[in-house]
Amino acid sequence: MKSLPLHQLYKACVLKDLPFKTTRQLEPLAEIVGQNRAQEAVRFALAMPHGGYNVYAVGRNGLGKRTMMLRYLEHHVDTRQQSHDWCYVANFEEPRNPKLLQLPGGLGTQLKQDMEKLMARLVKTIPQTFDSDSFLERSEQLKNDYGQRQEDELAKLAAQAKRKKVRLTVTTPGGYRLVAMNGDEPHTAESFQALTEEQRDKFEDSINKLEKKLRQALRKMADWEQEYADKQQALNQETLEGISGHQIDELVQAYREQSDVVEYLEAVRKDLVDNLDIFLEDDEEQAAIAWASLDKKMPRRYLVNLLVHQKTNEVPVVVEDNPTYHNLFGYVENVTYKGTVFTDFSLIRPGSLHRANGGYLLMDAIKVLEQPFVWDGLKRALRSKSIQINSLERELTLSGTISIEPEAVPLDVKIVLFGDRETWMLLQEYDSEFAELFRVTADFENEMYRTEESQLLYAKFIASLVVEKKLLHCTNKAVARIIEHCARMADHQDRLSLHAADIANLLRESDFWARQAGARLISEVHIERALESARYRSSRIRDQFYDSIRDGSTLVSTTGTCVGQVNALSVLSTGGFEFGLSNRVTASCYYGDGGVMDIERDVKLGGNIHSKGVMILSSWLASHFAVDDPMHLSASLTFEQNYGEVDGDSASLAELCALISALSGIPVRQDLAITGSVNQFGEVQPIGGVNEKTEGFYATCELKGGLTGTQGVIIPSTNVQNLMLDSEVVQAVRSGRFSVYAVARVEEAVTLLLGKPAGKADDKGRYPKQSVFGIIQQRLEKMREHERQEQARDDHKDPSIH
Repeated sequence: MKSLPLHQLYKACVLKDLPFKTTRQLEPLAEIVGQNRAQEAVRFALAMPHGGYNVYAVGRNGLGKRTMMLRYLEHHVDTRQQSHDWCYVANFEEPRNPKLLQLPGGLGTQLKQDMEKLMARLVKTIPQTFDSDSFLERSEQLKNDYGQRQEDELAKLAAQAKRKKVRLTVTTPGGYRLVAMNGDEPHTAESFQALTEEQRDKFEDSINKLEKKLRQALRKMADWEQEYADKQQALNQETLEGISGHQIDELVQAYREQSDVVEYLEAVRKDLVDNLDIFLEDDEEQAAIAWASLDKKMPRRYLVNLLVHQKTNEVPVVVEDNPTYHNLFGYVENVTYKGTVFTDFSLIRPGSLHRANGGYLLMDAIKVLEQPFVWDGLKRALRSKSIQINSLERELTLSGTISIEPEAVPLDVKIVLFGDRETWMLLQEYDSEFAELFRVTADFENEMYRTEESQLLYAKFIASLVVEKKLLHCTNKAVARIIEHCARMADHQDRLSLHAADIANLLRESDFWARQAGARLISEVHIERALESARYRSSRIRDQFYDSIRDGSTLVSTTGTCVGQVNALSVLSTGGFEFGLSNRVTASCYYGDGGVMDIERDVKLGGNIHSKGVMILSSWLASHFAVDDPMHLSASLTFEQNYGEVDGDSASLAELCALISALSGIPVRQDLAITGSVNQFGEVQPIGGVNEKTEGFYATCELKGGLTGTQGVIIPSTNVQNLMLDSEVVQAVRSGRFSVYAVARVEEAVTLLLGKPAGKADDKGRYPKQSVFGIIQQRLEKMREHERQEQARDDHKDPSIH
């Protein structure tokens, strides 16, 4: 069999396919490369006007899900749609339920400023006006008129009482007494008792009549007092209207198209009269609360709490990196003053949902699910299409602390969740509402096909990363090397990895090495240096394994031959860095019932897939050598020097070859290593990590005394398309010091490893005598013949059997 030619070991990127000198000549891509399916899903979801068409973006981290989404929204959002400002204002009738105002984008800021200007004027002008001579004169006049009428009425009653020898006295403010008089002095109890009964009766009758008149007079005075209060109120209103009326009228005219605002301004006009004392009295408590809440503007009652403000025709796109309950749904702050907790509508704070309202909110699915109450709250908001600011403390406790309940904000938002496939599947399975609310799945690809067109597209993608990250531009050779590296990351000659984070990291590190060298462009040398540096940083554990091979602690042979011993290949991963290692697989056979004992499985070190592989090769052996008669040779298999769990079936071809060697007694070449899975029909199936495995055996040969020229690796022919070998291995193959063979069937692998033809059965099921399978067949037949002779001898000795 011939080894693979060079062009099958590594698919280089041809420079003629990249018609540019540097990435400076390329137009950077506005989109993320290779994600057409996901892009179409996003386009569909965002165009759907109905509820429930939120997006779950599926894919592992680093594929550029968030970047793609932000770029797409930047270029494709319909800026003609109306954006809104949201404000909370005082509800004068029901202070616990602040009112919500919805205004066109930009108008909320204007209203807030207009109200602040109005209040700033009123805070100055109201005290001045109500302290002016003209107002005080009119107020004093009203007071005097009321006082005069009160005095006249009481004087009239007092005169009537005097005629009846009774005095009207004022005891306390608002308290009046009628006292019988003895000349100029009031009667004492003794003097009154000394009067005749007729005199006493006369006094009592007079006092009773006077008391009736007094009550009538007091009722009159109460009416006059109310009349005075009404007149004073009317005066206040008239005076206030003179100060603020035209200003409020101007605001009403300016906001005439916003009925909610007009209604609020009229409510302010009415409330100002009822709450003049806010402006006239120096309220320390209000000032202290204003300072404590970091808001020095007074009075608080008429502030506009601008919850969310947007620019005109700006569609909000919000990325929430920390979706806690308060960060998402907003909250109401509290201020402590003299040990009392205080809150009002001006202390309502917005959440991400408020800021994204009318636009798009992007979040990480796992972070949302990790936060308590957030997932349920989010679903509730999406279902009800409103955001209710509920205190989380109220959801968590039973205490009835007094707080405010702001009016709910109508919600119109598209949610985009980023997450992995496992989270998506769990939500699909365990949350019945998830599929209703997130009807669109944007499935991100891990890789794309490698063609001339896609390579050029990839070059533009690299150019866009260079521009975005402000890095040095790349030469076409550097781009070619990156493309080759991406094919290696994708483990396929005709695929390119779409893991944007890895490409961005490679470019950053290459840029670092280029700047260190004082270069103006990133060349392939700097790319190579970055890759080598990354490998060196991650390879400590690999080098420890290599040390054990070098000093002989790990037993590996790369020369000579040995019966029942094969070099298998495995891949180890240490935090994202993968490398290949040689593992010695050994088989021994002995007289038995034809079973294959898997030592790894019996000691519980073999995983399910590994055990399945051993069972398959047992059935292959039985189908070839025990169709009509039982096999009298049993065998055992193990991975030597393995002290951890083994899983996967990529060593089943190596195990089968070790068994065939043990059964036939023909030694196996130790200068070849083999990897591959096998099925019941003897077909070799593809495995993973073919590049790392090949490079691992190459490194082992180097460590064990250097390359002899006969060494090589046998891989499944279906894995040839996955080969993107390290330049050092390719160079060794080019100079004839190393080989890579591809096999499609067990027979080809056996021929290569054992140095003899495997053999092909004729019509009668006989294999050629000198072939490997023929030798096994003859050995088994001898054992069966010996078994029959033994059985016949036993039968002859014991006639009772007949």
